[in-house]
Amino acid sequence: MKKIMVALFVAIMLLFSCSVYASSEGVMQESTTGQLVEIKEKELKELEDYNEAYGSEAYGFTAYMLNKVRIYSIPLCFIGIAIGAIWQYVIGIRKLDVHDRGLFLIVSFVTIFVICQVLPLVFAIVVKGFRN
Repeated sequence: MKKIMVALFVAIMLLFSCSVYASSEGVMQESTTGQLVEIKEKELKELEDYNEAYGSEAYGFTAYMLNKVRIYSIPLCFIGIAIGAIWQYVIGIRKLDVHDRGLFLIVSFVTIFVICQVLPLVFAIVVKGFRN
């Protein structure tokens, strides 16, 4: 129980250790709005590039979303693998059921990671290779 509490405490401390510091003048609303508009325009341009590359709005949007899933799955799966390793090798030393759960987590997150990384490639091959 102590190990779980220490792990939770460390995780909470890591989450809250990131701080945003504002200047003494405060955060300017216009610069933030300008940055949001730039991000939106960049994403819309990227989506239009996918639409042009795939020749269809549906295929372009699907490829765009698969690319986003591919990018964001990397840190999430590594966190899941780390949690599984902690359960297997740290907590699972004394409890065999937790050891098995850790192994299951590691295998599950590696499988999810591989699927998320390969799926955009398979989609591109199928759509560009076998579509008229």
